Amino acid sequence: MATMKALVLKEIKSAFEIQEVEKPQPKPGEVLVKIVAAAFNHRDLWIQKGQYAGLKFPITLGSDGSGTIEAIGENTNSHLIGRKVVINPSQNWGNNPKAQSKEFKILGLPESGTFAEYVCVPADNVLLKPSFLSFEETAALPLAGLTAYRTLFSRAKTTKEDTVLISGVGGGVALFAMQFALAIGAKVFVTSGSDAKIAKAKKLGAAGGINYNKENWHKKLLEESGGFDVIIDSAAGESFNNLIDVAKPGARIAFYGGTNGNINNLNPQKIFWKQLSLLGSTMGTVEEFNAMIQFVEEYQIKPVLDGVFAFSEAQKAIERMAQKEQFGKIVLSFNQAPAR
Repeated sequence: MATMKALVLKEIKSAFEIQEVEKPQPKPGEVLVKIVAAAFNHRDLWIQKGQYAGLKFPITLGSDGSGTIEAIGENTNSHLIGRKVVINPSQNWGNNPKAQSKEFKILGLPESGTFAEYVCVPADNVLLKPSFLSFEETAALPLAGLTAYRTLFSRAKTTKEDTVLISGVGGGVALFAMQFALAIGAKVFVTSGSDAKIAKAKKLGAAGGINYNKENWHKKLLEESGGFDVIIDSAAGESFNNLIDVAKPGARIAFYGGTNGNINNLNPQKIFWKQLSLLGSTMGTVEEFNAMIQFVEEYQIKPVLDGVFAFSEAQKAIERMAQKEQFGKIVLSFNQAPAR
């Protein structure tokens, strides 16, 4: 039996362990990808904490990955062998582009993911790696880039004429949403609980930003911006009401997460009187993933990396995410030597 190294999570709140596990073999229609780099998402942290649906252990996490196709299953194009690729973690979306099917799943749970030397995925779920990006930069793209693309363009219909607010800048999806909106010429503002992260966002092109820990932050932001046509949010919670206040009439508020919990005491009068659209979004279709990669290539967008860690430093890497220190994607690389 051929084996490989994989990061295994044995139970809730356990640390990642490197173990020898069985090397997967591609089934018909699948490819075997030798992983060069993988990236963390908050999904991995929530699974480790036990705050995610459908938990199973032991499990090898990881939704994001890039590498080289080493083998193929039956009924798969042999020309794919040797190609450098990026993996689409969104599987079994279904035929309705408006919403995912009941069979929809994300790589890394329930099936083992990219935190391993090898992973098998459907051949339709790989695309050529953008040539101007490194494997580490490419690995940062899939889940966050796809989520940002669908939320920003498919759901919120963002255009260059819009003034856009991105909440919680520093996280992967928020940064991609900011970069994508800036790429088309929209005017972008950000929020964060860190003044340093706001300063970094401004260096990347944001027109302005405000710390949401400040009193009446939304009123100050409204004065500075004049209001927003599009708002992209991942927090929800009580502060969502402030987003209603800074939205222009006819604005679209799209959200892809609920880090701060339920939205209570929402004022329906403000929503219908201002003709607002509230839009939920999760991951995206194969077509949207392909469009996202094409968009990245067209505008030569370089993912923001917070840091690149060795495979053996996975626990250290995810602890940085847990402490909310990161600005950009946290990446694992098989080419990276452990820090001393």
